Amino acid sequence: MGSTIIEKILTRASGKTVKVDDRVWASLDLVTMRDFGGPNVILDYENAFGEEPLFDPNRVAITFDLHVPPRDEKVAQNHKLCRDFAAKKGCKLFDVNQGIGQHVLFEHGLVKPWDVIIGSDSHMNLLGVFGAFATGVGTTDIVAGLKYGKLWYRVPPTIKVVVSGKLKEFVGAKDIILYILKNLKTDGAIYRAIEFTGDIIEQMGLAGRITITSMVTELSGKVGFIEPSQEILDFIKEMSNMNINPIHADLDADYEKIFEFDISNLEPQIACPHSPDEVRPVKEVEGTPIDQVFIGSCTNGRYEDLLEAAHILKGKKAKVRLIIVPATMGVAIEALNNGLYEIFLKVGAMLPNPGCSLCTTGHPGILAPGEVMVSTSNRNFIGKLGKGSEVYLCSPAVAAASAIIGKITDPRKL
Repeated sequence: MGSTIIEKILTRASGKTVKVDDRVWASLDLVTMRDFGGPNVILDYENAFGEEPLFDPNRVAITFDLHVPPRDEKVAQNHKLCRDFAAKKGCKLFDVNQGIGQHVLFEHGLVKPWDVIIGSDSHMNLLGVFGAFATGVGTTDIVAGLKYGKLWYRVPPTIKVVVSGKLKEFVGAKDIILYILKNLKTDGAIYRAIEFTGDIIEQMGLAGRITITSMVTELSGKVGFIEPSQEILDFIKEMSNMNINPIHADLDADYEKIFEFDISNLEPQIACPHSPDEVRPVKEVEGTPIDQVFIGSCTNGRYEDLLEAAHILKGKKAKVRLIIVPATMGVAIEALNNGLYEIFLKVGAMLPNPGCSLCTTGHPGILAPGEVMVSTSNRNFIGKLGKGSEVYLCSPAVAAASAIIGKITDPRKL
């Protein structure tokens, strides 16, 4: 019997052949924390180990991606704590102008196939796009990782999800992953690795692949993998300046379950309040009044996502508050150079600096009780973005069309 991707990675990282449910100690290639959660890690590390050095400062990174720039003195103090720790220990620091942590990491060549990575963000697993086993973990695990460079894992079973067919106009990666959520539900992959494959997945570029794996957490999955295409491998090599060893599942690998989806008839989808699996075709809730639209997040904050929105927004005026946030400074500069910022400003959008923005509370743009937002983020839990508010999850195309009409709108109607 062959091996799945997760079995191959943990075999390499533990130094012994592993199978599902084995308990192993895996060597870590990268340990990360961010401005939210990172300060607690630092305080616990110093309490446990004092001035003792990190296992390898070159494999430790701190990102500022959530509360940026700091909104109050407490957050500013937390940022200072992180900056001081990075300077003292010699680890990498990406400050408030850089953007969302996972995106910053791969844009700086810190992620490659076979890597084992941990971080303080529950959506670390989107890095499975690059063939890396990346997971969000708690403070104690990160403290241990910082000191010893290892972490304990139970090898998860793997589910294969095959997506095939032909995409209709204005149907893309976000509609596909929402449709998968509708069918598998939010408890459909508890502590499972997921390998996404099929002709539709294989044809996707980096942005679409990130959209798919960024919502593995919403399926309760441990990690989601997509075998890197040559385009992705070339990107990794360009960013890291390293020779890349691709990773593939064996043809006779053992999967716990295989789900197959033909999306040829799929229409634009939307997740209704208050769960990511409350998914319906957009047409079923079309006309619902909204107060705000957010385009961005680790799920849909890449340049291709902004471009998709720009095609719909160009030359029009938004009828509701519209907030557009690039994932990283690199994405922002590409959008600026290609004229997207001019389109967004003329449509009436607000354009904060790169970051997580309205993925969670703590960022400007929180809703008042009774208000409704259409968002390209990945979660719409009750009260997450303001008590008494409602959030609908959708693609950049649906979000942009809804901003123009002021109601939930199927982009095919414009």
